[in-house]
Parts: sequence; C-alpha cells; structure tokens
Amino acid sequence: MTMAKKLATRFDNIGLREKLLFSMLAAILFISITIALVSRYILVSSLTHELEMRGFAIAHSVAERGGSYLLDNDVPKLLALIFDEGRLRQRKNLVAYIFIEDQNGKILAHTLTRKLPDTLRGNTLPKDKHDSIKRLDLGGLEVYDLAAAINEGLYRIGTVHVGLNKSHIDSLVGKLRVAFLGFISAVVLITIFLSSWLSKYITKPISDLTRLSDEISRGNFEIPQHLAPNEDWDTSRCPAFTNTDLPCWHFDQSRSGEKPGEAHRKCADCAFYRKHSLGDEVIQLGDSFRNMVWSIKLYRRRLRESEEKYRSLFDSGPDPIFVVECESGIIRDANPRTVELYEYSMEDLIGMKFLKLGPEHNLGCLEYFVEGGGGCVYFPKLLHYKQGGEPFFVNMHACPISYRGRHAIIIAVTDITELIEKDAQLIQAGKMKSLGEMSAGVAHEVNQPLNAIKMGSEFLSMMQEEGVEVPREDFLQVVKEISTQVDRAAEIINTLRSFGRKSDLIEERVNLNQTVNAVLSILRRQFELDNIRFTLDLDEDLPPIMAHSNRLQQVIFNLVTNARDALNDISSPADGAENRRIMIRTGAEGKTVYVEVEDTGSGIDEKDKRKIFEPFFTTKEAGQGMGLGLAITYGIVKDYGGDIRIDSKRDKGTVFRMEFPIANTRGETKS
Repeated sequence: MTMAKKLATRFDNIGLREKLLFSMLAAILFISITIALVSRYILVSSLTHELEMRGFAIAHSVAERGGSYLLDNDVPKLLALIFDEGRLRQRKNLVAYIFIEDQNGKILAHTLTRKLPDTLRGNTLPKDKHDSIKRLDLGGLEVYDLAAAINEGLYRIGTVHVGLNKSHIDSLVGKLRVAFLGFISAVVLITIFLSSWLSKYITKPISDLTRLSDEISRGNFEIPQHLAPNEDWDTSRCPAFTNTDLPCWHFDQSRSGEKPGEAHRKCADCAFYRKHSLGDEVIQLGDSFRNMVWSIKLYRRRLRESEEKYRSLFDSGPDPIFVVECESGIIRDANPRTVELYEYSMEDLIGMKFLKLGPEHNLGCLEYFVEGGGGCVYFPKLLHYKQGGEPFFVNMHACPISYRGRHAIIIAVTDITELIEKDAQLIQAGKMKSLGEMSAGVAHEVNQPLNAIKMGSEFLSMMQEEGVEVPREDFLQVVKEISTQVDRAAEIINTLRSFGRKSDLIEERVNLNQTVNAVLSILRRQFELDNIRFTLDLDEDLPPIMAHSNRLQQVIFNLVTNARDALNDISSPADGAENRRIMIRTGAEGKTVYVEVEDTGSGIDEKDKRKIFEPFFTTKEAGQGMGLGLAITYGIVKDYGGDIRIDSKRDKGTVFRMEFPIANTRGETKS
C-alpha cells in the first residue's frame, strides 16, 4: 500500500469533525504558504530593486556634480561631495562606501577610513555601458557595488562606485519577512479557531443525532432527547402521550386554521414539536429528527397499548381462536380457550396441523385462502374432534392476516354442539307435529291400497268358495294389482318413516326434484281433498347440491303447508281448483340451483316481510302455529350455503325462492 493510500485510509477512518478541521487547515495553510511565497518574492524583489535604484541615483548624482571637480582635479571637493552623499539622511546605514576613479582607473577619492581594498576593483564598467552592479566582498562584508560613468560631453572622464551594504538590505527584508509571517501566523491561528468552532458547530448536532439513533435502534426510547439547552421533555405534559385515545394535534390533525380543542389546550404551545422557520440546514435537520423521534415514541406507545389490548382480548376471548399459517396449515398461535375445548395442551396445539382438528371440513377453509380467496369467510356447522376423537359441531369464522411476515389465517371457533342438539330437537318436534297434521291424509292415502288389496283378496276368496274357476289371465291381473297396492302402501310408509327419522348434518348429493316429489307423495292426496292442485315445472337436468334430503323435505313441507294456509285465508274448497293452486318450479342459473314455491293465497304484508323468519313470529290465530316453521326453514337453507327470498303482494299470492350452490362450487360462492 502506497503512502497516499495509507493517508487516504487514515483520513477515511477519522471523524467528520477531524475531517472538516484537517481539510480546512490544509486548505488555509496551502493558500497562506502560496500567498507568503509569492508576496515575499514580490516584496523582496521590489525592495531590493528600490534600494538598487536609490544606489544608482546616488552614483549618478555624484557623477553629474563631480564631473567639473574631476576635470579640475580638485580632490578635496570630490571628497566633500562623496562624504555628503554617503551620509545624507539615513544613507550611512545603506551606503558602505563611495569612491571615484579616473578614466585610467586611478582612485581619486573614497569614503573609507582605510585603504581601499583591491577586492572593490572587480566591478569594471565596460565602455559601452553607463552603469553596472556586482556583489563584492568588503573584508568579510558583502556589498553590492554600483558603478556609474562620469561623462563630460561624449567622453568618459571617470567612474563613481557606490557600495550598498547587503546586510542592511537583508535586515530590511528580514523585518519585512517577520512582519509578514506574523500576519500570516495570526491569520492561521484565527482560521484554526474558526475552523474548530465551525466543525464543532456542524458536527455537534450530527453527533447528538447519531447518539439518539443508536439508542433508538436498540429499542431505548426512554433516553433524554435534549438537542438544545433548556428543552423541556416532560412527557406527562403531552395529552396525546398520556391518553392514547386522543389524537396528536401536530401529527394526526390538520393545523390549517383550526385551533386545538379543550383536551389539546396545551398543544398550541407543544413542548415537543418544533420547526424553526429560520436557521441553517443543520438546525432544520435537528428539528426534523427531533419531531421524528417524538412521533415514533408517541406511535410506539400507542402500538404497544394496542398490542396489549388485543393480546388481552385474544387470550381472554370466550371462544377458541387459532392463528394458522396459510401455506403449511400449521397452527402458529392459539388462545387458552382452545386448550379447554379441544383438550390438547398448548404445546401440542402449537405446531399441529389445523386439518387434524377437523379432517372433513377444515381442508375447504385452507384451500380457500391458499387459492387466493380474500376477505373473511364464515363456515357454519363444521364437525371438529377433541383429543381422543370425541366429535362436536362448531361455527368457524376465518380472516386473512399477516403473522410475522407470513400469510396466515386467524380463525375463531364457536362450539354450537348444544345449539345443534336443540335445533335438531326443535326440527324433530316440528316433524312430529307435521306428521300429526298429515295423519288424516296419510290414513286416506294408505286406506286406498288397503281397500284395493281387500277387494282383490275377497274376489279371489269368493270365487274359491263358489267353486268358480278364475281364468288365468284374470287371476294374474288381480294378484299383480294386489302386489302393486302393497308396494304403494310400503312406499308411503317408508316415506313417512324417512320423514319422521331424526335428521343429521351429514351432507350428501341431493336432487331437489326428488325432495319435492317425496314431500308431494305424502301431501298430494290430502291437499287434493282440500281441492288444492299442484302445478310442477321441474328441470329434468337439475344439477345436485350438497345438503341432506331429510332436512330439505322439512323445508319443502313447511313452505307447502304455509301455502295451503294462505289459500285457505282467502278461499274455500268449494271455490274450485282454479283459485287454489300451488306451483313448484326448479331450475339452474349459473352456479346455483333454485326451487320456487308459489301460491295464490293471501300474500304477506310489507311490514311483516322482515319478520317472518324470526322465531315465534306468526300472523296466524292463537293455537294455529308457533311461528317456528319459517325460522327452521331459514336456518336449514343457510346451513347449506343457500339463500331464501320472498316476492309477495297482498291478496295476490307469495313466491318463496330458495337458491343453493351447485355441488363442488360451494366454496366459490362464499363471502
């Protein structure tokens, strides 16, 4: 590594303040030295040149004034002249000697008190020049010898030599150098002081910001945050900090022209928020950082309180709540209620596959979110299992969340086993009541095949007693008819047994047409005795749905019996079949299957439409009904992901339309 690289590396490793200080000092020293050298050269050259010009001026003055004395060979006057010139004013320190020689080089006069040294004869003036300068040695004293010609007209009659004391010139230059270096030193010292103060002024806020940033990055928000003297950071003075339900007037609310309310009366003179309108960039940076730290501190406090609040709700919730990782289906978190309901320990639940708690139904929930389903989804009446395999029913509400940076689902589970049992008991009681209502029609329905069987058997018996031989064809026809009537009676009994059996929540593929026909096989004869006729428009290619036929029969039965009651409200059996009709239609639209039950009865008042699905709401007279039929119907339809709508006008009739998702498309219709 070269020296330059080592210096560059060391420079990179020092602090910003030292970099600024060293950089400014280096720049100032370079500029000062350059100015000193240039100035010294200019000043010394100018001073030396000025002194030389003064020496030549003395020499030429002596030459002009001493020419006549030289021609007269008047040596005393020449001596007086050169002594006067050499000691005029302050020249005695500058002029070391003056001597005059004739054109032959003979010394005529000099100012020395001793013999003129031969070393001073080295500056011989050439004939073609009027003056010259040369540095000579005067007995250990350096002098600048200035020679000037003494002319008389065109002829040179002599030469005058003026010796300038080099030590005197050096003394003047030295004084000038000391004065100049003193000035430069003063400038450098002032510059060092200003540089140090300026670098400290610039780096002090940055150092404070760095210190605060380090503490904040370690999660320490309780450090004093003084960025200026006399700052008050008592957080108890901030209403939004002590009460996180209040918004911060400076960060959460617009300040455009509005005044803080009573709760924020201190906020107009906020001790924390600060933004100088004037000041340099460092001051602006300090203000911005200070406000940012305060904002983080404020919102961190809010976040911590929010986390504590929702964690408390999560742990103390009455229903089990799971956090399930979407991709793997693993339970990542659960509240204590899950341990009570599922009878697993928390250690066993965390890390367990959520599918294990409900193998038959939980897969649909996971697949829905894995395939990109958004929003919250409600899954009613799912079958889950406790540790040991005991089953129970739950309603499940699932929403997508982000848990520790991963796509997850938060699932709330409600145990509805007791509710299901009571619901099943209620439905079963409704069925028993319906069977009681159907008893007359059923008896009539069963009586018909029994009469036919009796007539056939009596015919054969009578023929046997009277010894009359029955033709083989007639015998076979009577036996076949008896067998047909037995099958008919058995079908009615099986339908009644199926309808009266307690239904369960197991889903199977169901064709709505079969459900409608099963109910009508029981009710048709009884309704026809009341002069009510059915009109069917059933789609032969109807797709299946996922439901349970027994529970759907209860739905169709409730709607048909309600239609009968509505017809009886405005007409009687004597009015004829034209006005007493029930139309049942089935069909498919898109991904749904529908069934409509329409009557021409009394209709429903507008004010009652919103109430008819409420339990125990009825418009019938006392003793005619408990108001549970449509409530049960509504619950069964919703259990299978369906929907039920009403279209009714008073005295014009009613249409109940139920829609169910086609099998294998139910998840696509969840919302």
